Amino acid sequence: MDKIEGKKLVFAINGERFELSSIEPSTTLLEFLRYQTRFRSAKLGCGEGGCGACVVLLSKYDPVLDQVEDFTISSCLTLLCSLNGCSITTSEGLGNSKDGFHPIHQRFAGFHASQCGFCTPGMCMSLFSALCNSEKTSMPEPPPGFAKLTISEAEKAIAGNLCRCTGYRPIADACKSFAADVDLEDLGLNSFWGKGENECASKLPFYCRRDDICTFPEFLKREIKNKILFNSEEYSWYTPVSVEELQSLLGSEEADYGTRVKLVVGNTGMGYYKELGHCNKYIDIRHIPELSIIRRDSTGIEIGAAVSISRAIQALMEESKGRPQSYEGVVFKKIADHMDKIGSKFIRNTASLGGNLVMAQRNQFPSDIATILLAAGALVDLQIGTKRIKLTLEEFLESPPFDFKIILLTARIPILEQTIDVSSKIQSRLLFETYRAAPRPLGNALPYLNAAFFAQVSTYKDCDGVILEGLRLAFGAYGTKHAIRARKVEEFLNGKLLSLGLLFEAIKLLRGIIVPEDHVSHPAYRSSLAVSFLLDFLGPLVDNSGMDGYVNGPQIDAKVENNSDKFYDAMRPSFLSSAKQVVEVAKKYHPVGEPIKKAGAEIQASGEAVYVDDIPSPKDCLYGAFIYSTRPLARVKGITFKSSSPPDGVVGVITVKEIPKGGDNVGARSIFGDEPLFADNLTRYAGQPIGFVVADTQKHANMAADCAVVEYDTENLEPPVLTVEEAVKKSSFFQIPPFLNPKQIGNFSKGMAESDHKILSAEIRLGSQYYFYLETQTAFAVPDEDNCIVVYSSSQCPENAQIVIAKCLGIPHHNVRVITRRVGGGFGGKAIRSLPVATACALAAHNLQRPVRIYLDRKTDMIMAGGRHPMKINFSVGFKSNGIITALHLDILINAGISEDVSPVIPYNMIGPLKKYNWGALSVDMKVCRTNHTSKSAMRAPGEVQGSYIAEAVIEHVASTLSMEVDSVREKNLHTFESLKVFYEGASGEAFEYTLPYVMDRLVSSSNFHQRVEVIRQFNCCNKWKKRGISRIPIVHPVMVRPTPGKVSILNDGSVVVEVGGIELGQGLWTKVKQMAAFSLGQVLLDGSNNLLERVRVIQADTLSLIQGGFTSGSTTSESSCEAVRLCCNALVERLIPLKERLQEQMGTVSWDMLILQAHLQAVNLSSSAFYVPDITSAHYLNYGAAVSEVEIDLLTGATMILRTDIIYDCGQSLNPAVDLGQIEGAFVQGIGFFMLEEYLTNSDGLVVSEGTWTYKIPTIDTIPKQFNVEILNSGHHQRRVLSSKASGEPPLLLAVSVHCATRAAIKEARKQVLAWNGSDASNSTFQLEVPATMPVVKELCGLDNVESYLQSLLSNRQKLSLS
Repeated sequence: MDKIEGKKLVFAINGERFELSSIEPSTTLLEFLRYQTRFRSAKLGCGEGGCGACVVLLSKYDPVLDQVEDFTISSCLTLLCSLNGCSITTSEGLGNSKDGFHPIHQRFAGFHASQCGFCTPGMCMSLFSALCNSEKTSMPEPPPGFAKLTISEAEKAIAGNLCRCTGYRPIADACKSFAADVDLEDLGLNSFWGKGENECASKLPFYCRRDDICTFPEFLKREIKNKILFNSEEYSWYTPVSVEELQSLLGSEEADYGTRVKLVVGNTGMGYYKELGHCNKYIDIRHIPELSIIRRDSTGIEIGAAVSISRAIQALMEESKGRPQSYEGVVFKKIADHMDKIGSKFIRNTASLGGNLVMAQRNQFPSDIATILLAAGALVDLQIGTKRIKLTLEEFLESPPFDFKIILLTARIPILEQTIDVSSKIQSRLLFETYRAAPRPLGNALPYLNAAFFAQVSTYKDCDGVILEGLRLAFGAYGTKHAIRARKVEEFLNGKLLSLGLLFEAIKLLRGIIVPEDHVSHPAYRSSLAVSFLLDFLGPLVDNSGMDGYVNGPQIDAKVENNSDKFYDAMRPSFLSSAKQVVEVAKKYHPVGEPIKKAGAEIQASGEAVYVDDIPSPKDCLYGAFIYSTRPLARVKGITFKSSSPPDGVVGVITVKEIPKGGDNVGARSIFGDEPLFADNLTRYAGQPIGFVVADTQKHANMAADCAVVEYDTENLEPPVLTVEEAVKKSSFFQIPPFLNPKQIGNFSKGMAESDHKILSAEIRLGSQYYFYLETQTAFAVPDEDNCIVVYSSSQCPENAQIVIAKCLGIPHHNVRVITRRVGGGFGGKAIRSLPVATACALAAHNLQRPVRIYLDRKTDMIMAGGRHPMKINFSVGFKSNGIITALHLDILINAGISEDVSPVIPYNMIGPLKKYNWGALSVDMKVCRTNHTSKSAMRAPGEVQGSYIAEAVIEHVASTLSMEVDSVREKNLHTFESLKVFYEGASGEAFEYTLPYVMDRLVSSSNFHQRVEVIRQFNCCNKWKKRGISRIPIVHPVMVRPTPGKVSILNDGSVVVEVGGIELGQGLWTKVKQMAAFSLGQVLLDGSNNLLERVRVIQADTLSLIQGGFTSGSTTSESSCEAVRLCCNALVERLIPLKERLQEQMGTVSWDMLILQAHLQAVNLSSSAFYVPDITSAHYLNYGAAVSEVEIDLLTGATMILRTDIIYDCGQSLNPAVDLGQIEGAFVQGIGFFMLEEYLTNSDGLVVSEGTWTYKIPTIDTIPKQFNVEILNSGHHQRRVLSSKASGEPPLLLAVSVHCATRAAIKEARKQVLAWNGSDASNSTFQLEVPATMPVVKELCGLDNVESYLQSLLSNRQKLSLS
């Protein structure tokens, strides 16, 4: 092609032209958007392409075809230089508060699909891309206001986007509202139509497809009619247009002398390999025709190395549709379907097929593509010097790692023809299957193992059964250098008549081949997956009677006929199929009690909501990054950098030595003590800050911290304390204040003596959990006049930040102003753990007298965060033969980490939910262990979730010992109101407030619990490799209401400004406060003519404006903030009523505006402050709820699918049912993460190794319950509550244990079956299911060798039959 070079980079963002003559080539689009434009909607959530917070729309124009191609990309990975001639659309570009919001923004707000809002702009762009591309399809014209989108496509649009707040259900509803096939009755609670009103499309914000956003501006089309390629030797960015030119660049003289060269297509590999260093050459290979071709012919399909995975999928699907009944059509479709599960859509859109294969060959990347193409018999073309060679993919993978001068050109998937010898064969068919077992079905989840199998299956005239020929059995990603073929198994099976015995021998042979390397996690599990997949492939081909129908009979023929993707139909992620919300709207205190949409939801969706990192940087701003210890206990001898000179842009390194005279080395505080900001001469845990490097950009600061070298010395030091057992040996404990130490209830010894059965010293272990707020820890400090400083902190406790910063700097508290507007997710992690971040920033700004900000990268955040408290629990329990428990004793060791933080409170928190059952007598011995780990801190339901789980584990163990139905044991041990008063002295309330028995009974009915138990029993009898379980769980969750300040001011125009101590974290606190202010001030004018809701604004927390803000935590800050506001408003109403009465006498009716204007003129004080302090009768109360969850487990892989969850939760009289519903669903899904998915792992030194989205898996839309039904119970009037309301933020998280218990029930059925296969007694199968119950954990309990057990039992039975 002709090449016209340009030295300037030209592109558009939201229709605006940008032209850059100088650019650092490693600059990402996200860096440019956030630091050099006003567009801040794209957020940095992970820097790995794993969360979707940075998603934007990329549009390219083809002047030849006059077509625009639109697709999402991950802006945190996309290099800016690769966008020449492109157009970018961000969420601001869809709509905004000035020009009007887009229907996507409005529907996200109206369906209550935004809580903290940090992830929402990325969600909106993922959906917008789906809408854009649906219009380019040949689908029928949809009804007005809808898109050419199906429900499943709408849900799948956001499958790669993470949300930690909502639980995804409302997001799914917002997306589905655009689908042409949506039934509006199926959409959940929203602000467009109320309960009992007709659902009507006209009530939705209208989506007009033809008037939608222009994604590619006309001026840019005109500019690129003559395509100009960005090519700049000055800035080391090159754009070759031929292989020869590429070779010339790679073979140039400077490339041979240590030059780092980077070939660029989508740059998505950076998300995995974290390349922080600068390259000397960036070569964009997308414009080389030979690397971008997709060529089809009669021999196969050839795909260029630079073709994106999405384009490859599209080409394969098109090819399969052209050959729907042919073997090659089936193969292409299965390869495409498998590729569709790799990464997320916004990664596949730019990640190249060749890049994936090269990473597999060169860097041992655990590639899915390499495995499936290996089984498909793929070939690759390489350019080596002047030679072009063709290799099989197997030869390519087995070659020594290629350097960057060897160019992968194309990959070819051949069409294989079946050979039929009509003289001897009746029938011959070709079979191809692909398999994948990963922590989550979709998204960037690396597989534990992947596989793909090919075989020619023939039936012969002179024998029964089938013979296998031409086998290719490929396995990968299990902890080997690259994908391999199991050739010994292939050779063993080839040409033989497939039989039960032959399959059994092949599986035993495979066990010895698929052996992961030593460093790989779950090696036995990975090997068992290989066996499972081979059984799935070959099992249906074995004689029907021999395999006893294998799975479910009819699927066997389907397998041979090649028209069933049986395994993937079973494992294909199913999204939310249905959901029901039952809420009762209270009108008594209007607008309190109404399901008002969240305040600011639209600006969160459009990206206009300002978080700390969105505040524009002033001139001379610096950026910080932490240098942390990697050792648990060592002397720090010094800090140097890997290079002899300081890295680019570094201004300095702040350590303990730089703390000002008069200041203290303090970085965090709680009521139990302080924690140092930096290690002094001794680092006491891995992850402890040692220094704070300050540089001119965030990238330079991060790079400098990454290349810092800390010199350690451990001579003559005691070994660190890294386990609770070691803490016990060394008596390394924190003191628990007496008032927080749980008291014994009843007489334990007497209770044990009265029991018929005993379980002694049973053990439970619980791990940690990471917060995974989408916004990492961040702060921004600006020096002010007169030795003052202003700090913007993403904090749940600005007051504490003020105190710690002042103490560290040695200045008065009034010199420190801490401001928090909103927080992008907190969950407890932005309380104590945010303080060192704000303090280090303030210290650097104070010392350097320049603004300093920091936004922690995800890895550093995960290493320093601490998270939930790990525990070791031993229990002894006595119980009657009928299941009634008489006594329980618990020995609990809590791993607190290095400092107190809030750890001494955890025993108190644990005991409340643990007492939900009547244990007869209860005694507890808890120890808070001081260890050389990061300080563990409060995380949503801290201690409570562990306490509730322990109670269920005891109940499960008792039921298993007695061989009783566990639900019956739960029922027998629920409290009466009399026993409740004993166990919850002072918090039980009145008898009518104890709603748990009613909730449990109502849930049985609404969830059809008993009928489903019977259906599940029948299902389990009929299915060998799938088992289901169901569980009904109650919760009792005590909460404490804390003192909270408030301030309400009425301005001259009648608008209202409100300040509260509580921080908006996404929990809807501002929304409830607005409702309360509108209701309370509305008491002045009772005629209902003035709706004050829209005239109320809640403003940011400011520690010099409103003092004593305290912590936003414990689920009660919303209600206490509301009560503080009500007190303020009551005072204002008292002042205004006399004036109103005088005006009414003079004028008749009085409007709000007239009243306030006259109040100003007559010098009425229109500002009121209050400090709400709950009295002793209202400070403590109990929350009740229950859940039923049903799951299905796969015995071959250990995968768990949550089929249905029903929740009833008592909210008293909800202040806002929409907000509380979001809290219930979000908390429950976060609990699913704790119980089923999230592994927060450390190495032997205590350093966190789960350090990003690749290794830490929070729930996604494809892992939530397929049916998700929630009822908010309006339990009537509670005099001592704030307008009869109750908390909703944390208690529902405890209900997620229902999923864990249901999984345990399913595993129990699986174990019975395996024991029966082994000829063992299946009557008593007591086992402990770990938390989290990940796929390896479930599979291990179901039997890592269950396939062999099954086949052995069949062979034994056959042998017995033959002998008889």
